[in-house]
Amino acid sequence: MSKPVLGAIVFIGLVLGAIIYSTMGLRQFTYEVCMEYKGRTNCATASGTTKEEAIRTATDTACATISAGMTESIQCGRTPPASVTEQK
Repeated sequence: MSKPVLGAIVFIGLVLGAIIYSTMGLRQFTYEVCMEYKGRTNCATASGTTKEEAIRTATDTACATISAGMTESIQCGRTPPASVTEQK
């Protein structure tokens, strides 16, 4: 195997390793959030580096499917969650 090919394989391996390592670091906190908005309910699970980030992301994801448009999405996101459950 030539040096350029071997170098490319090593480089690709390092990049993939860095991606996997950084992705694993995001899973420190995982929460399921259930939102109720205008008679509709949806639950979503998200991970984050902090508890607040995980809950905020899950809230936004849950609201995305039960709200119509940006205004409703913002209003839904400001509504207290129906439930918040830590995932192990």
